Amino acid sequence: MSITVEEKAKLIKEYATREGDTGSPEVQVAILSSRIATLTEHFKSHKNDNHSRRGLLMLVAQRRKLLDYLKKTDEARYASLIARLGLRR
Repeated sequence: MSITVEEKAKLIKEYATREGDTGSPEVQVAILSSRIATLTEHFKSHKNDNHSRRGLLMLVAQRRKLLDYLKKTDEARYASLIARLGLRR
């Protein structure tokens, strides 16, 4: 249910703000979005997996907090990120 190392490296390379950047909000939100999409697909065939559903809700909350932080500090980066990820905000 998690993402592969190659997929994570690709996301880091695509959303990094500078070389070696793994901790910026853009990278963290991109990785969380990928994990959320993977879990959402999992729940289409495993409807009663409530333990993983709790984890999904925690991931969504973490992504929401990071997006709120980014919007508060730099709204242009926030708008760019949600447009690149295709989030409904």
